[in-house]
Amino acid sequence: MTSPLSSGPIPAAFLAAAAELLGPEGLTADHERIAPWLTDWRGRYHGRADWLASPASTEQVAALISLCAAHRVALVPQGGNTSMVGGATPPADGSALLVSLRRMNRIRALDAAAGTAVAEAGVVLETLHDAAGAAGWRFPLSLGAKGSATIGGLCATNAGGTQVLRFGTMGALVLGLEAVLPDGSVLNGLTPLRKDNRGPDLRQLLIGAEGTLGIITAATLRLVPQPAATATAWAGLASPQDALTLLRRLEAAGLAVESFELIPAESLALVLDHLPGARAPLSGDHRWHALIEATGDAEGGAEGGAGVADALQAALAAALGDGLIGDAVPAASSAQAAAFWRIRESVSAAEKAAGPAVQHDISVPVAAMPDFMIAAAEAAERAFPGTHASGFGHLGDGNVHFHVRAPANAPADWVARQGPAVSDFVYDLVTAAGGSISAEHGIGQMKRDVFARLGDPVRLAMLRAVKQALDPLGLMNPGKLVPLASPPAAP
Repeated sequence: MTSPLSSGPIPAAFLAAAAELLGPEGLTADHERIAPWLTDWRGRYHGRADWLASPASTEQVAALISLCAAHRVALVPQGGNTSMVGGATPPADGSALLVSLRRMNRIRALDAAAGTAVAEAGVVLETLHDAAGAAGWRFPLSLGAKGSATIGGLCATNAGGTQVLRFGTMGALVLGLEAVLPDGSVLNGLTPLRKDNRGPDLRQLLIGAEGTLGIITAATLRLVPQPAATATAWAGLASPQDALTLLRRLEAAGLAVESFELIPAESLALVLDHLPGARAPLSGDHRWHALIEATGDAEGGAEGGAGVADALQAALAAALGDGLIGDAVPAASSAQAAAFWRIRESVSAAEKAAGPAVQHDISVPVAAMPDFMIAAAEAAERAFPGTHASGFGHLGDGNVHFHVRAPANAPADWVARQGPAVSDFVYDLVTAAGGSISAEHGIGQMKRDVFARLGDPVRLAMLRAVKQALDPLGLMNPGKLVPLASPPAAP
């Protein structure tokens, strides 16, 4: 390979050195082992990689990246391969080495006194949840892919999830970071300093960079106390505006609301058809539904402890009496609460099974989101007759997943033919509203071109400058996140 962006086989000299470094468990050309990792979760992007490297330590990652730099071999880092935007899919020409961090799956330390955990990049999120729970703590980030998403990937994409409302995105939970830079040097920053004023926070430069500036190998993470009590409820409402009003009332009542998930009636119906044994939480017809979770603990204010369930029920009863909500039911047990969450976490899979759709992970200011959801859906359906548009998700932090479903009996290639125009239309609306075309999924390869078109020129210039400074050879996850500079205009 003469340049990281050219096609062709990976040099034999590199492969010999990598095989000596990693051993038979760390480097393979076995197609059966590689094949599951060549396609993104949604099945939209299909890459090719003739070799899969699986380093087992930070030292091996550093040595491998040094080899890549010396031989001009591009690489694509990968964790659980749960990217929604093709961010971990290798290029189609086979020119890049696929680097899996899944062997680096140790929790190096869990300090119950300090409330911190040091987890390697390949630790699965659910594994961290279990380890923290066994020590009397919890890691307050959760999402539907918790059984496969890894800590490295969650850091690299600055993942969100269902508890951002209270605890923030992944970046807010990272207290320290270890990463290997494109030249093979190691950033040793795992010490969890609460205050460190030695210039800009370099951890945050790597968080959300999608592996384009280096490979995150471990992170020191903030844990929080397990709640003394958790209360979960499901409410039926007439509109997103009513849902946001309800959230503000719950917060004003002193409730520590951790999750507030909004689901339209049509998405609930799809889940009930798709999920065996699922039952509607409420009787009657409600155009919108809200899944609410509040906790009582040391940080939970006046309604800490077991009183959180009574407080939530009282607030919902008052909202019902005022006509703000149409109905509500508190979860009577942890099993019922889990059933509520199973419905929410199955929306994406149910919509995927229901037929072709164009999905968008967007954000606008929280106060503007209810009106935006309604207006954008109506505008999309007018612009693309026969489609059905709706949003669901994290209303409390201004992030929803806005999907435009294909018309009935649409051809199998509808998304391929119409998807770009639909997305351009939606992203133009989002940008006009002062929002973001990527709230929590990242840019990957799916949104790189629209990012180039709609992104603020100063922001794009800064991203390109950072990329050029840290990765001048363009070896790290090529074709992702950072748009290429526009070619000079013809004279």
